[in-house]
Amino acid sequence: MTVELYELPLAEVSEKIRTREISPVEVVNSALVRLKEVEPAITAFVTVTEEIARAQAAKAESEIGAGDYRGPLHGIPLGVKDLYDTAGVPTTSSSKQRADNVPSTDSASVARLHEAGMVLIGKTETHEFAYGATTPTTGNPWDPDRVPGGSSGGSGAAVGAGVVHVALGSDTGGSIRIPAGVCGTVGLKPTYGRASRAGVASLSWSLDHVGPLTRNVTDAGIAMAAMSGYDRRDPATVDLPAPDFLTGIDAGVAGKKIGIPTNYFTYHVEPETLDVAKRTALLLEGLGAQLVEVEIPLAEYLLPTEWGLLSAEASAYHMGAMRESPELFTDEVRTLIEAGEAQLATDYINALRLRTRIQEAWRDMYDGIDVLLAPTVPGVAALREDPHFRWDDGVVEGATSAYSRMCAPANVTGLPALQVPAAFSAAGLPIGVQIIGKPFCEAEILQVGYALEQATEVVGRIAPVPIAGAR
Repeated sequence: MTVELYELPLAEVSEKIRTREISPVEVVNSALVRLKEVEPAITAFVTVTEEIARAQAAKAESEIGAGDYRGPLHGIPLGVKDLYDTAGVPTTSSSKQRADNVPSTDSASVARLHEAGMVLIGKTETHEFAYGATTPTTGNPWDPDRVPGGSSGGSGAAVGAGVVHVALGSDTGGSIRIPAGVCGTVGLKPTYGRASRAGVASLSWSLDHVGPLTRNVTDAGIAMAAMSGYDRRDPATVDLPAPDFLTGIDAGVAGKKIGIPTNYFTYHVEPETLDVAKRTALLLEGLGAQLVEVEIPLAEYLLPTEWGLLSAEASAYHMGAMRESPELFTDEVRTLIEAGEAQLATDYINALRLRTRIQEAWRDMYDGIDVLLAPTVPGVAALREDPHFRWDDGVVEGATSAYSRMCAPANVTGLPALQVPAAFSAAGLPIGVQIIGKPFCEAEILQVGYALEQATEVVGRIAPVPIAGAR
């Protein structure tokens, strides 16, 4: 059976490009063929940049032929969430508000990945302005009748379907980890300040993070290292030495203290999802890690703090558009912005104060553990026609609320978090876990994630999307 280039792991494709066994042109052609096969079913892309991709691939081939090989991302296809500015390519935030927006320059992350030699395949769909976690325009690659998560739903679907090895997402309340979790990919939200958000449409400036969705853990480390670094255009970025996320990634977990939450992450979670988290913890214990039960501090304040910050900041960002052309927002997002405008300044200030207390309490919790292990989301991908969870106690919870509930703590605290596929449900849908680490300890959560990846046969699978026609 012939194996297509898009099916190979990034490391293998990269090595074949480096040795000139294959060319970036062939790799991009394979990605574009796969895109055309699956796109009718999942609608992961708002814009496909085929001509740009072919030109960039030809340039990469020429550079490598001349001895200018830039590293493992050179010639590798890239999907970019439609919040990131891309020079000469529309950046709409999946909204009519910006239907005609064509930036003249690249966002910081896109510029850095282009410098590493990546090839732009297209812009991926997002929940409008990243204000939601279901991405209604897009289908899940494992079941197109289900949501791909969000807000980076197009990126999750594109990676999960095998179109690209790397796609960019943003994470304000879980928007990298949620689609990664329900689409069966790896997703890395770095520490707040690790990477520049310059040129990325904001949802909530003090909660926004940028990062990659990838097929495996090593790829996430490679992409995140390329994206990282100080940028004076983003005052939140921290001036740190260039990160090395790969050295020691295979060192294992022996002796590491894994925090197992006894509250918050155990409430309103599907039994199958909770069981996967428990089995994953036992797997890590079998690899030599020590499991330490921990109580999540100030748990009752986590969501009020997240929404107290997000609502006010999002409404401030969109204030001008709400005055000039409110009809161009979808009803859903316009209602959320209007609600934020009604929020009191005192509520926002109290949310800021609460975040500081939460961060201090989590710092104390981490005195006894190295990382925290928890379900990424409380259940598998919800149905697109009915994106809700119905819990045993009669509570009906919208998917956006349910998904962000589990992921928001890492945004409030600003801690790095890695989503890793851990199992598949009885219905064949991905179930993941998230590993949350200490500030700027991305290398450590990648190390734990890599150990899980090597101990299972779950990470790296490509979804069998119904295709438009046989090859």
